[in-house]
Amino acid sequence: MATIVETAVSAGSFTTLVAAVGAAGLVDTLNGEGPFTVFAPTDDAFAALPEGTVEGLLADIPALTSILTFHVVPGAVHAADLTDGLTAATVNGAELTFDLKDGVTVNGAKVVTADIVCDNGVIHVIDAVLLP
Repeated sequence: MATIVETAVSAGSFTTLVAAVGAAGLVDTLNGEGPFTVFAPTDDAFAALPEGTVEGLLADIPALTSILTFHVVPGAVHAADLTDGLTAATVNGAELTFDLKDGVTVNGAKVVTADIVCDNGVIHVIDAVLLP
């Protein structure tokens, strides 16, 4: 098995996320013991942001770090652990809210692939970038 970062790199559909994690200096953290739960936006999710948003964030590391840590929950949270209306505190301190009415969404982003188990946690692939 691989760590969260190694898994994201090998998947090939998270190049923007991996670059952002590197720019924010979070690689060592997300390669650490954990466990962590990461709600990972795809490259398409980042591409859907308004033009210039990603470049702006890469130039503003505190804002980038705030957004990236909003995608991480301490501990391993699997799909089976979720209930409708459940909230979870993120590493940045803000909360995520889960909705199970029409599939699984987290703060409005649809979970497109759940429960990718890694050595140090779990990844859930989402179709949008979460903004705190």
